[in-house]
Parts: sequence; C-alpha cells; structure tokens
Amino acid sequence: MIRDVRAAGRREWLGLAVLVLPVLLVSVTVTVLYFALPFLGAELKPTGPELLWIVDIYAFLLAGLLITMGTLGDRIGRRRLLLSGATAFGVTSVIAAYAPNAELLIAARALQGAAAASLMPPTLALIRDMFQDQRQRRMAIALWAASFAGGSVLGPIVGGWLLEHFWWGSVFLINVPVMALLLVLGPILLPEYRDPRPGRFDLLSAVLSLAAVLPIVYGVKQFAAGGFGPVAVLSVAAGLAVGAGFLHRQRRLPDPMLDLRLFAGRGFTMSLITSTLAVFALVGLFYFITQYLQMVLGLRPFVAGLLTLPAAGAALAGSILAAVIAQRIRPGCIMGGGMALGAAGFLVVSQLDAGSGRWLLISGLFLLGGGIGAVQAVASDMIVAVAPPERAGSASAVLEAATELGGALGIAILGSIGLAVYRGESAPAGRVGLSPGEAEAARETLGGAVGVAARLPEQAAAELLDVARTAFTSGMQVAALLGAVLMAVTAVFAAILLRAVRVDASAADPSAADLSAVNPAVADPSAVDGRTG
Repeated sequence: MIRDVRAAGRREWLGLAVLVLPVLLVSVTVTVLYFALPFLGAELKPTGPELLWIVDIYAFLLAGLLITMGTLGDRIGRRRLLLSGATAFGVTSVIAAYAPNAELLIAARALQGAAAASLMPPTLALIRDMFQDQRQRRMAIALWAASFAGGSVLGPIVGGWLLEHFWWGSVFLINVPVMALLLVLGPILLPEYRDPRPGRFDLLSAVLSLAAVLPIVYGVKQFAAGGFGPVAVLSVAAGLAVGAGFLHRQRRLPDPMLDLRLFAGRGFTMSLITSTLAVFALVGLFYFITQYLQMVLGLRPFVAGLLTLPAAGAALAGSILAAVIAQRIRPGCIMGGGMALGAAGFLVVSQLDAGSGRWLLISGLFLLGGGIGAVQAVASDMIVAVAPPERAGSASAVLEAATELGGALGIAILGSIGLAVYRGESAPAGRVGLSPGEAEAARETLGGAVGVAARLPEQAAAELLDVARTAFTSGMQVAALLGAVLMAVTAVFAAILLRAVRVDASAADPSAADLSAVNPAVADPSAVDGRTG
C-alpha cells in the first residue's frame, strides 16, 4: 500500500539550518584545537602523551556515549536531549577555555565530549522525522553530512583566525554564542519526537557501552605508540570482553539499547564500515596537515587555515552531487568512487616534503574532501533509511559513534605511527649541541623542537629545525600512504558488496526486509508517530 507523504516546507528547511549548527560546531571542535597546539604547548607545556590526550579524549568520550545518548533521546524526546546538550556543551566550553594546566584541560575536554554526545544523535534522527519525502530527506542528509565533513576542515580556518587575534582559549569560547542561538531557535523550529513505547532504560547497558569503548581505544593507542606491550594487550582484551558482554545483554533484553537486527542488513553494515574508515583517514591526516602548514611551511595560522578551505568546499559539493546522482546510481558505486577519489587525494599528499608547493597540498585536499563528502552523504542516508522511526535516534548514534571513534582512532593510530617515524628520524637532532633535556624535548614532538630552536643561536636553530621538519614530513608521508591503501581497499569492497543494494535499502536489502517484517514502520515511516508539540 502506497501512502502519501507530506513534503517539507519552509519551517522544516529552517529547522534543518538549526540542526546543522550543533553538527558543524561539534565537528569544528574536533579539529579547531589542532592549530592551537603550538600556542597551547608553549603556555601549558604538556608532554607528548598529554598533547595527544588533549586532542583524543574529546572524541573518545563522544564516541563512547553516543549509543547511550541516542537511546535516551528516543525515550525522553530528541529535541529535549538536543537542547539539554547545548546547555552542557556551552558550559564545558567555558571551562576548557580557562583551563590553567594540561590536566584540567584534559578533564574539561572529556566533559565537553560527553556533552557533545547528547547533541549528535538527535540531529540526524530529527531529520528523519521532519523530512518524510525520500528525495527531500536525501538532500537534507547530504547537507547534514556536508556540515559534518566540512566542519572538520573549517575548524583550522576558524582556529587560525582566532589565534591571530586572541589567546588559545578563544577556540572554545566560539561555541557559546552558537549554543545560545540553538537554545533560542530550537523550541520554535524543531518538532519533538519520542518513542511512544520506549520500554525500560537499561543503565547497565549504558555503563557497559562506555566501558567497552575506552579500553579498546586506549589499548590501540598504546599499541600504535609502543608495540605489543602488556598494557596495550590487556586494555584491548578487557574492552573486547566488556563489549562481548554488552552485545550478549542486548540480545537478551526485550528493549535493547542497541537493536542488533540493524546489523543484519548489508547496506547498514557496509555503509557503517565505509563511513568509519573514511573519517579515520581524514581526521588522522588533518592531525598532520595543520602542524605541517604552521611548523614546517611556517605559515600564519589564518593563512594555513585558508589553505584547507578547498577540502570544505569539495566536501559540500561531493555531498550534494552524491544526493543528486543517487536517483540513478547505486550507492555501492557512489561510495566506492568516493573512497577511490579519497585514496587519490592521499597519494597526492604523500608526495609533500618540507619544501613542497601549496598547490600540491590544495589538490590533494580537494580530492580528499570531495570523495569523503560523497561517502558520508550516501552512507548516512542508507543507515537512517532502514531504521524504524522509533529507533532512528539509536541508529543515528551507531553511525555517529562509529565515525567519531574512527576519527579518534585515526589520530591515535596514524598520529602515533607518524610520531614513531619522527622520533626515529629526528635522532640526529641531538648532535646539534643540545643538552640531554633539550634533545629529548626536540625528539618528543615537532612543537618541542620548535620550542627548543627558539632558544638556540641562529645556525644551531636552523640545523635543528631542518632535521625536525624533515622527520615530521616523513611521518606524514607514511600516514598518507597508509590512508591511501586503506581507502583504496575499502573502495573495492564497497563497490562489490553493495552492488545490488539501492539507496531505498528496504526495497533491495533482504535483511532490511526482515527488519521491516518485525517492525512495519521500516517500510512506512508514518506507521509510528511519536511526535509531540
């Protein structure tokens, strides 16, 4: 039976603009700190591991709590959760801005990540509620995906401008007025939606989901930095054990936090994997790019940020183009082509050296942004298309948890690999005439080498910087090559495994049809209406 669906009007499209605000800001916050690292390092003097934790902990907590928050939003109301999260995000941003030391900043970033987890799931789920027409929904999700991918690129631009005019804490304070705007416009333009039959919220599942994510991430980080040490192995093993317990509990609960039937669909699962690996590569690479522009090429923060703008523009264009051609081309071709385009961008970036021209970098970022924008748009639409309306929040949370975790692991793994290459190739810096303490600081990070060079005579400083910049660029080249291989392999698998799946996944994915049989709302979004006010 075919039902008429209501076309979205002006209020819904204005509401989409409001929903893009937290997505853009949360994405910007992941990368905006990159350009502040040299300034932050000079004032707070964090160690190398502390510097990575300042960047990582936000995304780790965000990823670990997304599933819990997605389920919570389905139960208490998605708009209510969104507005509560906006308040918490603004408060924690102020705390981070005025942190007096590295330890407090790490703690503030953890709280900020927890607050951000309550912002992300409601946005995509509310788009599913507001846009019932398939074509309109696809375009709305494409714009949502573009803001997510573009925000990662716009972060350095915003951060660069702020750092040229204010102190490093300003990169956090920009969140406050945006969150205030969301609090004003949200109740006016956004509908409320909750599951009319939510069931019981399982607190133990929430604890298990977080307890599974954090040890795994920490263990992988330790493994990438130092090899198969006992701490790394035990952490990963503990996380996997807790994760197995979490999944076992979800199978037994009548109202699970995570509906495992969603993963039976090839479209859902492969879209999730492809999106995660795309973000893994993108965010991991940008950890290097921002430092390369400032500390290798010596560009001012704002100018360095502007050089990343082509990637944001390409992400927007790729998302919209993917939404348009999805009417005629199957998602496997689009996602496979997008990953292949991203792999080409990584290969271009892998050719950079300490004296490369800017156009080579811009070309690589343009290819990378366009490819990942297309992948994110189609993958996001695939995932929300197969989820029942009352589970849209938790399905969105799975997507966002996976991509956020992918970004965090991209920094941890690619960043740690690059750091290992840097430490190995920067060893000759100790022959410049440094004291043992200065030599250790110079080998720890590129920022440490820049700080030591500032206190040396001109010739010794030039020798140290030459060794350090070459070593850092070598680490970035290795990371870029690994990213290229990863994206190329994923492109092949996406094209093959999704070759028979259409964007309206419920019509083409047999396992999605199975889910529809359990809950008819999958096939008919109007079958369950939990809207209020």
